[in-house]
Amino acid sequence: MRAIQTRQHRRIPPVNNETIPMTGSWVCYLLRCADDTLYCGITNDLAKRLAAHNAGAAAKYTRARGPVVLAYVERCDDKSAALKRERAIKALPRTAKLALIITTQR
Repeated sequence: MRAIQTRQHRRIPPVNNETIPMTGSWVCYLLRCADDTLYCGITNDLAKRLAAHNAGAAAKYTRARGPVVLAYVERCDDKSAALKRERAIKALPRTAKLALIITTQR
């Protein structure tokens, strides 16, 4: 995976896939699209969902903005918790989302 350069010209490395639960548990995730926008979603099969996003078979938003890179993942207890966290992250301004990504990469 390649590192991501933000508008502020800081490089953000992609998420280390070895530490991510790829299937079985619900996660809330942030993707960085090719046009430098961020997309937030939830899934219980992250590997399948990422493949779908990059194949253009997932969210309509990411179809025209691919390829996408996983920037942030947060494990949630269940689907309800994942939906609540997704809503909270979507309500954040872009700068707060970038800060969330940067602080978890350290």
